[in-house]
Amino acid sequence: MTHPFSRINPVAKLGAALLLAACLVLTVDWVSAGTALLLELAGFPFLGIGARRFWLRTLPVWVAAPLTGITILLYGRPSGTIYWEWFAVRISDGSLELALATMLRVVAIGLPAVVLFITVDATDLADGLAQVWRLPSRFVLGALAAFRLVGLFANDWRYLELARRARGVGDAGRIRRIPGQVFALLVLAIRRGSKLAVAMEARGFGGPIPRTWARESRFEMGEWGTLITGLMVGMIAIAAAVGTGHWNFIVG
Repeated sequence: MTHPFSRINPVAKLGAALLLAACLVLTVDWVSAGTALLLELAGFPFLGIGARRFWLRTLPVWVAAPLTGITILLYGRPSGTIYWEWFAVRISDGSLELALATMLRVVAIGLPAVVLFITVDATDLADGLAQVWRLPSRFVLGALAAFRLVGLFANDWRYLELARRARGVGDAGRIRRIPGQVFALLVLAIRRGSKLAVAMEARGFGGPIPRTWARESRFEMGEWGTLITGLMVGMIAIAAAVGTGHWNFIVG
C-alpha cells in the first residue's frame, strides 16, 4: 500500500525544503540548527521511509557534515581562548562553536532535501513545475528528458570500455585512458542530445501554442500542509535561537 506522503505533489516537498533552508541560512548558530534537526528527526518516521532506505540515501549528508565541521574547526575565525595553533591552523572557542553550528546546519538543511525526494518521480516533479509553478514547459520537459538520459551514462561508459578492449587498447593504462574515454562519452552524449532535441521538436514539444498535459498536477490541502510544516520548523528554530540569545544573523 502506498504511503499517503508519497502522493504529495513534489513541488510542495520542494517548497517545504526551500522554506526550511531559507530560515536556517539566515543565522549561523548551533541552537537553531539543532532545534530544526531534532524536529526533522522526530517527523521523518511518519513519512513511510524504511530505516535502511533512510540511512543509505542520507549517508552522503552524514559524511559531508563532519568534514565541513573539521574544516571550520581548523581554519575558522579565532576568538576567545586559543587551544592549539600551528601555522594557519587555530583551534579556539570561536572556531569550536562555529564548527558545531556549521555541521548541524549542513545536516539540518541536507536531510530534508534528500528525504523529501526519496519517493519523488521525475515526471511528477516536471508536471508540478510546469502546471503549478508555471515554469516554461520547454525548459521543464527538456530538463526531464536530460534527467532520464543520465542513467544511460553508466551503460555508455561500460560499452566504451568493452569497445576499446575489443580493439586491444583497453588492457593496460587504465588511468591514462580516462581523459580519452571521457571525451568519447561527451561526444556520444552530445550526439544523443541532438537526436533527442530533433525528435522532441518533431513531436511539437517546442510549439508556440499552450500545451496540454496527460496528467493533472493538483495542489490541495495536503500540499499546503507540507509547505506550512516546513515553514513552521524553520520558524521554531529561529524562535529558539532568538529566545536563547544565540541568534547570529549571517549578514550582521
